[in-house]
Amino acid sequence: MGQSDVFLTTHLGECFRPQAQLLYGLGEALTAGANWSTQRGFQQNNNRVCCLPEVVLTVTCPLPETVTKRARATRRSLLDVPYGAGEGEKLDIYLPEAVSEAMPFLVFFHGGYWQSGSKDTSAFMVNPLTAQGVAVVMVAYDIAPKGTLDQMVDQVTQSIVFVQKQYPGNQGIYLCGHSAGAHLAAMMLLADWTKHGVTPNLKGFFLLSGVYDLEPIMHTSENAPLLPTLEDAQRNSPLWHLETAPTQPGHPACRILVTVGQHDSPEFHRQSREFYQTLCHGGWKASFEELHDMDHFEILWNLTQEDYMLTQIILKTIFQES
Repeated sequence: MGQSDVFLTTHLGECFRPQAQLLYGLGEALTAGANWSTQRGFQQNNNRVCCLPEVVLTVTCPLPETVTKRARATRRSLLDVPYGAGEGEKLDIYLPEAVSEAMPFLVFFHGGYWQSGSKDTSAFMVNPLTAQGVAVVMVAYDIAPKGTLDQMVDQVTQSIVFVQKQYPGNQGIYLCGHSAGAHLAAMMLLADWTKHGVTPNLKGFFLLSGVYDLEPIMHTSENAPLLPTLEDAQRNSPLWHLETAPTQPGHPACRILVTVGQHDSPEFHRQSREFYQTLCHGGWKASFEELHDMDHFEILWNLTQEDYMLTQIILKTIFQES
């Protein structure tokens, strides 16, 4: 294994190599990112171990499958609901106890470097949010190599249109994504809803440790199944197009939260801050949060906890509390 190969393993023995490569830097930043993570690992938490040239990072995390099984066992749910004609175009809807036409919806897009991950292992925030009356939707999309970035963006668009048409009296649709999923959610800021015959009632975006400029990924070894050309990267980089977006989305009070973990890699920090600044320059209602003592994965995993800072921010935003 070469110096640029980074493996992320959990105590389950699962490997998330593509996302780990992005986590420890994009392109030329890769080695610096890995060295940075070594300091984080040895100085703060013995569960994180990182070394070069052969890098193995061990992370203790909640079992994603267990979290989803618990959500399905304790909450009313509609599973594998088709939002399109494709085999992979399915979503899960988790409902609060009191179901009404005026429910707010949080629609979540999983991460995984656009090449891994699943709606079936992503239900971290279901219990805390449904307990407060929020319906939570987990969206599946065709990951690479089966799906292209253009197809993923189109599928995410279709899923939002589906939710709006199925629940036209919703109290608001809030998009949330982690890592690659935050990129897909951010692309919805550029969507042309007129061609879909419906304008979704978008009231908020929660973007967790996202990627908004895809050009640096052109320089990683994992690029081949994902971005064949520079044009693909540029076309699917919301940071490149945000300033020329024709309209701002949905509701005039729509809020956008850009978050990054304190222990995210320098490249995630750079992209998150630049995206936030671009939003502000464009007049969007944006805010930025660097979550203390969180890394790239903890920022998501901790959404199982009702008293977690990000869970509280999401709930206060949905219910418009100051």
